[in-house]
Amino acid sequence: MGFWFFMLIVNLLIPFVMVGFGRVFLKNAPKKINHTYGYRTARSMKNKDTWEFAHKYIGNLWYKWGLGMVLPSVVVMLLLRGKEESTIGTWGAVLCIIQCVVLVGTIFPTEKALEKTFDENGIRKN
Repeated sequence: MGFWFFMLIVNLLIPFVMVGFGRVFLKNAPKKINHTYGYRTARSMKNKDTWEFAHKYIGNLWYKWGLGMVLPSVVVMLLLRGKEESTIGTWGAVLCIIQCVVLVGTIFPTEKALEKTFDENGIRKN
């Protein structure tokens, strides 16, 4: 039961981090373009406008997708309750990998939205 509880906590970390940072980026994105904190890609760091747009966009994605992952994660873990540790570990790892794919996958629509909204110099398209 201790290992199951540990895996439950581990498998809720990514969704809750996404929800938390999604909210932070939506409400209070980093003020200055920097190389330490925030959504940092070549396209998002072109200027202040692209920086703010990218943070609002990915913040919205992370918030919604993070919330969307909480319930399925809990359901999967509840289905594993009482199973052997190896089963819990295997399915917990699969769930964690899927969550990481979702987290990294948010980069693609964000970059596409930046490309659609801004030209290669970071100037808004009409």
